Amino acid sequence: MKYNIRGENVEVTGAIKEYIEKKVGKLERYFDTPPTSDVNVNISVYNDEQQIEVTIPMTNLLLRAEEQHIDLYAAIDLVVDKLERQIRKYKTKVNRKFRQKGSPKHVFAELEKEAVAVQEEEEDEGIDIVRTKRFDLKPMDSEEAILQMDMLGHAFYVFTNANSGDTNVVYRRKDGRYGLIEPS
Repeated sequence: MKYNIRGENVEVTGAIKEYIEKKVGKLERYFDTPPTSDVNVNISVYNDEQQIEVTIPMTNLLLRAEEQHIDLYAAIDLVVDKLERQIRKYKTKVNRKFRQKGSPKHVFAELEKEAVAVQEEEEDEGIDIVRTKRFDLKPMDSEEAILQMDMLGHAFYVFTNANSGDTNVVYRRKDGRYGLIEPS
């Protein structure tokens, strides 16, 4: 794997780079042949909180995790744990597919070849919707929608934009500010 490590508001020292390569490199043990993809790592610091985002694009599979922590090294450990869980979950799905076919072979090396088939299997299983809510969309502007969202204590709010007549969504971002989603 080739590493592309970037830092925002932080200098990526040799020690940090070496630690990331060592920890993320341990993920190679899940593959018979190491992936040839690039590992994109973005490290940033905001308000004394370290954030690390790791993306590993592979054929028909995208491994991605991000984590925030006061200590950068702890954040690196946590993000690698998340990636390991994703790989194990995916490995279980691939092995389940092999077992259903009656094949004795339980190999994770076939991961990239079988990704499309597993996605089709997931689509067949369906999604279990556990609750449905219905409500009337009131015409209002985005500021009023944000006030309604805050009063309800929700992270998002769906409303009809009084100016355009379109259905819009306001949401609270991780940085504490707000976002607006409009149809194009």
